[in-house]
Amino acid sequence: MKIKFILFIFIAIWLALLVRVFSLSVESNSYYERLSYNNTIKTEQIAPVRGEIVDINNRPVAINQLGFKIQLAPHLGLKKNLHIFEEEVNTLVKLLPKLDKEKIIKDYKKADSYYNHNFIDIVEFVSYEEIMPVYSILNLRENINIISSPKRYYPYKEVSSHTIGYVSRANKSDVEEEKLIELIGYTGKTGIERYYNTYMQGLSGKREIKVNANNQKVEELSIERAIEDRKLILNIDIELQKYISSLFQNKSGAVIVMGVDGAILSASSFPEYDLNTFVTGISNELWEKLSVSPDKPFTNKLIHGLYPPGSTIKTGLGLIYISSPEIGPNWNTYCTASMPLGQRVFRCWKKEGHGQVEIKKAIRESCDDFFYKGSLKLGIDKMSEGLNRYGLGRKTEVDLPNEFVGTVPSREWKRKKHNQPWYIGETVNTSIGQGDFLTTPMQIARFTALMATGKLPYPRFASMLGLQVVKPRFEEVLNENELKQLPIIQKAMYEVCNAPGGTAVNYVSSKVKIAGKTGTAQVVGIMQNIKNRESEHDMEYYTRSHAWFTTYGPYENPQYVVLAFVEHGGHGGSATGKIVSDIYDKLLELGYIKQ
Repeated sequence: MKIKFILFIFIAIWLALLVRVFSLSVESNSYYERLSYNNTIKTEQIAPVRGEIVDINNRPVAINQLGFKIQLAPHLGLKKNLHIFEEEVNTLVKLLPKLDKEKIIKDYKKADSYYNHNFIDIVEFVSYEEIMPVYSILNLRENINIISSPKRYYPYKEVSSHTIGYVSRANKSDVEEEKLIELIGYTGKTGIERYYNTYMQGLSGKREIKVNANNQKVEELSIERAIEDRKLILNIDIELQKYISSLFQNKSGAVIVMGVDGAILSASSFPEYDLNTFVTGISNELWEKLSVSPDKPFTNKLIHGLYPPGSTIKTGLGLIYISSPEIGPNWNTYCTASMPLGQRVFRCWKKEGHGQVEIKKAIRESCDDFFYKGSLKLGIDKMSEGLNRYGLGRKTEVDLPNEFVGTVPSREWKRKKHNQPWYIGETVNTSIGQGDFLTTPMQIARFTALMATGKLPYPRFASMLGLQVVKPRFEEVLNENELKQLPIIQKAMYEVCNAPGGTAVNYVSSKVKIAGKTGTAQVVGIMQNIKNRESEHDMEYYTRSHAWFTTYGPYENPQYVVLAFVEHGGHGGSATGKIVSDIYDKLLELGYIKQ
């Protein structure tokens, strides 16, 4: 029995040894093979080249400028290598005098580490023209590495700056959002560059190289190309953008030229700024100057500017009025220039009143009193529901980042926001686009396209993503009765620009027959005891009303919406009429409008 036990122990020990030998010699072999492979084979990610953006006529509006990045070998900051480091830096500065020596030293020391065995970026970009005369000299130095590194460039500088947007150095939050950005180092920050960033930047490639014990390249084993140079074609005509920018000199506001199908031919927020100043980092002086400007050049007023729409909403509200059983198309009222309500008096803009008013005259001459009284018959719930359905107080879904929603006031909105009851005076204020009513220029442009065609389009800047066409999209938001009554509103909008008494008739001079609606949005309130209002042009500039003029044309065959919004412009027609007229004539000249 004892012998059997000893034999069992002996066999068990040998079995355990055999299992261990098998594990070390066979199973662990693959592990050590991988370890050995990783010690000799290095995998490098290849950063993709960002795609270019072109306009509708294939003119480049965002391109990559050819250039190079300069790197230094690691560990040159060690005491024993300092003389080498100083020599390399002095050589660089001597051959490329525009380089900042102090910045190179600072950036290198910040990134150098005992644990880092990769070359360190010390110069982000040197142009092709600068580096070519000295390239062969630098390339012979084993501690200096020169690699291709394109830089984003905007040929039209400030033109369409808020729409195109810019690319700049990625920060920590950008990298956390998408790991590829860490490899590229740059990302879209605003505008189309931001919205289409994932598409534009492409996908990284991969390269496998054999290295020696000093981490020096011995041989390239394989390469997987990056997916890059993805092209984005816009609906924008950059030459039209340039022309519109010239019309808006020394003005603040926004202009939109949009096909009635939603394709945006031009869209600008003013003032504009040179996009190239942001690519490698804006100076503190310029940043301070732009950020404190009361005209807010950093605000994309197309989608982030929230303004009272004023009388521009009277077309849509008028359609709601005449399509409702409470009011109907034949309702009319007498405008006496003021309407008492409780302790307040709501005045019409025309101090002598408009007399007998029906829907077309109310829109043509922008009679406030008609809309005051209509709002009391209809009520805020139906007003806000209809205007929201028509595209106000909600996103247009245009292809720009972080679009603002705006506000169409209602009982529910006030209860949620302020936990307060709704007052009838707020209904009256809402009827002329004042009070808490806030919209963006993009919302009003889309709203105008609805008035022109009966369909609510989704605005879009992109025409093609590579070979993929971006197709028009619409919302069918009008009911059968609203579609039936729409021609009345369209005729009234025509009379605004072409009939005696029309609020824009004295300011429109285009060869194209257009229809539209002016709007004047108050910036400051008017005291109840003031009957004779001060002239807009006698007021301090930043207290003057904002001026709206939203239009479509040609009237009988709507093709384009043209909207002009001038901050502190005073009266809608006088501040914007010539701008809008000139734009239509340019569209005619360029062949976009067929009459």
